[in-house]
Amino acid sequence: MANFFTDNDDLRFHFEEGVDWAPLVEVTELGYRTEDGFKTPQEAVAFYREVAESTGALAAEQIATRAAAIDREDTHLEDGEAIAGPAMNQIFEAIKAAELHRLCLPRELGGLNAPLLLYFLSGEMIARADVSVMTHHSFHGGMAMAMLAYSIYEGSTALDPARGRIESTRFASAIEEIARGDAWGCMDITEPNAGSDMAALRTRAELGADGRWYLSGQKIFITSGHGKYHFVIARTEDAKNPDDPFAGLGGLSMFLVKAYDDLPDGTRKRYVTIDRVEEKLGHHGSVTAALSFENVPGELVGKRGEGFKYMLVLMNNARVGVGFESIGLAESAYRLAKSYAEERRSMGKPIARHEMIADYLDEMRTDIQGLRALAVDAAYSEEMAQKLVLFERFSAGLGPAERERVARELPRWRARSRRLTPLLKYLAAEKAVEIARRAIQIHGGVGYTKDYGAEKLLRDALVMPIYEGTSQIQALMAMKDTLLGAIKRPRDFLARIADARLGALTGKDELDRRLARVQGYSLSAQQHLLTRTAAGKLRTLTVVPFASWPDALTKGWDPKRDFSLAMLHAERLIRLLADEAIAEILVAQAKKHPGRRELAERYLDRAELRARALHEEITTTGGRILAMLSPEAEKQAVAAE
Repeated sequence: MANFFTDNDDLRFHFEEGVDWAPLVEVTELGYRTEDGFKTPQEAVAFYREVAESTGALAAEQIATRAAAIDREDTHLEDGEAIAGPAMNQIFEAIKAAELHRLCLPRELGGLNAPLLLYFLSGEMIARADVSVMTHHSFHGGMAMAMLAYSIYEGSTALDPARGRIESTRFASAIEEIARGDAWGCMDITEPNAGSDMAALRTRAELGADGRWYLSGQKIFITSGHGKYHFVIARTEDAKNPDDPFAGLGGLSMFLVKAYDDLPDGTRKRYVTIDRVEEKLGHHGSVTAALSFENVPGELVGKRGEGFKYMLVLMNNARVGVGFESIGLAESAYRLAKSYAEERRSMGKPIARHEMIADYLDEMRTDIQGLRALAVDAAYSEEMAQKLVLFERFSAGLGPAERERVARELPRWRARSRRLTPLLKYLAAEKAVEIARRAIQIHGGVGYTKDYGAEKLLRDALVMPIYEGTSQIQALMAMKDTLLGAIKRPRDFLARIADARLGALTGKDELDRRLARVQGYSLSAQQHLLTRTAAGKLRTLTVVPFASWPDALTKGWDPKRDFSLAMLHAERLIRLLADEAIAEILVAQAKKHPGRRELAERYLDRAELRARALHEEITTTGGRILAMLSPEAEKQAVAAE
C-alpha cells in the first residue's frame, strides 16, 4: 500500500529524530497532570506515529487517487449553496471517519489532544495528495481550535487547573459540531478595495436596541466561505481624528457569525448570502466565495476594537500551515518530475542523467528538504509559545522553578516564531511555484497537457504567494522586524557582525565557516540598508532641536517613511534571511545527527552563491527606482498629466 509518510525519509527523520518531542508533549499534556492523558513522551509519540502513518495511507490511497477527479468536478453555486463534486464529498467522508477533525482538540471536548505540529506534518501529506483538500480541511479542526483559543484569550473558558481540564467553554456546541465533521468555519477579512490594507475595511457592526450586534457589508475571496461559522472582522468604531485610538485598525472588532441554520423539515435558513463561488485557475476542490451580510446577528469576540489582535492569533498558524501545504505540493511536483525523468529516454539515456535535468532535480530536492527543516522549526516554536501560556494557566501549584522556566522560555519561543514564520510563508510559497513550473519543463510538451498532472500542480501553486498574506507582505514584515531589531539593539548587531567575520576565518568545522559566510552576507546587507537609512534620517533632523536627536534617532522610526531603500530590497532581503535561517538549522542538525551533514553541505553549495548575489544586488542597486519614486519625480509626473 502506498503511504506518504513511510515513503518520505526526510519527513520521517524529523518525526523520529529531528523533533524534540518531550518538551512539546509535556506542555500538551499539561505537565502530565491530566487524568486520561499520556504519562510519558514515549507513549504520546507512539500514538502520534500511528496517526501519521494512517494519514499517510489515507492521503496516498484515498486523496491522491481522486485528485484529478476533484480538479475536473470543481465546485459550483446552486440555489444559493456551494456544491462540491462527488470525489470531494467522498474524501471528506473518509476524513470524518478517521476523526482527523478532532486531532488537536482537548479530550474533554471530544478531541485527541495531539500537538499542532502533528497536524502540520499531516497537512503536508494531504497537500501532497491534493492541496485544495488540505485547504478546506484546515477550516474544520483548525477553526474549532480557533474558537477555543479565542474563548481562552477573552476569559470565557472555565478551567480546572488542579486536574488540567476545561470545565466549560463559550463555543462548546459549535466546536463539537465541527469535530463531528458536520460543519466547518472560515475567516472573513478581505473586502472589495481592501485586501492587505485592513484599515480600509468597511463592513459595519452596530449594536441594536436589543443589545445584540448586527453586521452589514460584503466580503470577498473567502476560503471555505460556504461554512456555517464565520469569524468576521467588522468596523465598530469611527475615528474622530487621525490620532483617535479607534482610527484604522483600532476601530475593528471580531465577531462570530452563524451563516445558516438547518431546520427540522430539512430546509436551510440562510443569514449570510453566498453571492458567487469564484471560478479559479486552481484549487478546484476548495470553495472561494463572495458573501453579503445584511443586518446579520453576530457575537462579539473579546472587546470592541480588538479585532486586529484576535486576527493575528489565527494568522500566524495559518501562515505556518500554508508553508506546509506549499512543501507538500512541491514534494508532489518533484516526485512527478523525477519519476518521469528516470523513465523518459533521450539521446541514449534517461533524461534524469542529462546534466541540466540532474541539476534541476538536485536543486528541487535540496530546496524541499531545507524548507521542511524551516517549517518544522517554525511550527514547533509557534506551538511552544502558545502552549507555554496555556500550561501556566491550566496548571495549579506550579513551583517557582517551573514558573521561572516558563518566564524564561516564552519570550525565546515567541521571538523565534516571529522570526521564522514570514520566512517560511514567503520562501515555501515562492518555491512551490518555482518547483511546479520546473516539473512542467522537465516533462516537456506532455507537461503542458492534462495527461500527467504537472500543469495542475502549477495551477494549484500559483495562489500560494497570494493568500494568507502575500509574499510582499511577508517580505516587508521580515524587513521591518530585522532592521528595527538592529536599531533597538545596536551592540548585539555589531557583535553578530564581528562573530560572523571571525567565524568565517577561524571556525573549526568547514560547515561553521561556510555558515558564517552566509551570515556575513546577510548582516552586511542589513548594515548597508541601515547605514543608508540612518543617513536619510539624519537629513530630516535639521528641523529637530539638537537636544531631541537621541529620541528621534532611537524612537522616531516610521518604516513607511524612513525605510524606502529597505522596502525596495525587502524581497531580496527575505530570501537572504531565509537562506541564513535554513543554513543555521541544517548545520545544527548535522552536528547532532551526522547523517544530515550531506544535506547541510548540499544546501550551502547553493545558499552561499545566492547570498553573495543577493548581497551584491542589495548593496549596489536601487538608486534609479528611488529617484523615480521621489516626491520631486511624483510632482513632475502630476504636472505632466
